Amino acid sequence: EWKMRKLKYHEYKLLKKVDFLQWKKENALRQTKVVRRYHVQNPEDYHKYNKLVGAITQLTHKLTALPPADKVRVRRTEELLVKLYDMGVIPTKKNLEQCAKVTVSAF
Repeated sequence: EWKMRKLKYHEYKLLKKVDFLQWKKENALRQTKVVRRYHVQNPEDYHKYNKLVGAITQLTHKLTALPPADKVRVRRTEELLVKLYDMGVIPTKKNLEQCAKVTVSAF
C-alpha cells in the first residue's frame, strides 16, 4: 500500500496552477512541422516570428477599422506595406488584405 504525505500549503497552491491534462507540448505539432520544413535553426525563432505575425495582424485590423479617407490610416498603411514588401514578406504593395494573411512561413 502506497500512501502519500499531506501536501504543504505552498505545494498545494503550486499544484492548483498546473493543469496535468493539457500540456504545452501537445500544441507544438504545428511549430515542429514549420521548424523542420523551413530549417529554422532555433525553435525560439518560430516563437518570435509568431509574435511578429500577431502584431502585424493586430495592426492591420486596427488600420482597417479607421475610415478609408483618414490621413493616419493612409500614411501608416503605406509604411506597413513598404516595410513588409522590402522585407520580402508580401509579394506586392497593393492593399492591407495581404498583411492580414501573413503567416510565419512568410518569413
